[in-house]
Amino acid sequence: LIIFLFVVIFVGMASGVSIFLFFSRNLPDVSKLEEYRPITKTVLYDSSGEFVSEFMSENRELVPISKIPQNIIHAFISVEDADFYSHHGISPTGILRAFIIDFKKGKFVQGGSTITQQLAKYLFFTHRKLATRKIKEAIIAIQIEKKYHKNEILELYLNQIFLGAHSYGVEAAAQNYFGKH
Repeated sequence: LIIFLFVVIFVGMASGVSIFLFFSRNLPDVSKLEEYRPITKTVLYDSSGEFVSEFMSENRELVPISKIPQNIIHAFISVEDADFYSHHGISPTGILRAFIIDFKKGKFVQGGSTITQQLAKYLFFTHRKLATRKIKEAIIAIQIEKKYHKNEILELYLNQIFLGAHSYGVEAAAQNYFGKH
């Protein structure tokens, strides 16, 4: 029995390492986030400094994490990733919960991604729901968590996410929906 358990554990670990190595090939380099400059709008002023017009494919205004109210930060963390400060990029319990719900429903209905995984998806991948993308997304999320502090990850995320009505990031959404910064 002990030999059987040892073989099962060894095969499981070897399979996990093989999967990790296979999907780690040709992944984007997360250190490029240091150079990352998201699309923002172009604002046109006349010679006297009066606003004329703005042009954009994505309505986004970058805002540092220090300028984002704590209530907004807490709201996103509580809704999207309650364990944000305690995980290292992925949440095994979140993944298991989503898997069980998806299995019961027979389709993808529940997300198990952390904020860091969502950031990886927004920055590096398409939104198509593929198992291969989810594996790559998890690997990238772990790499992001190793390289960047939680507040840096949150700042990128809160400036990157789509919040409806052509609003990308919390600043654009606040201005669009409430007319406030």
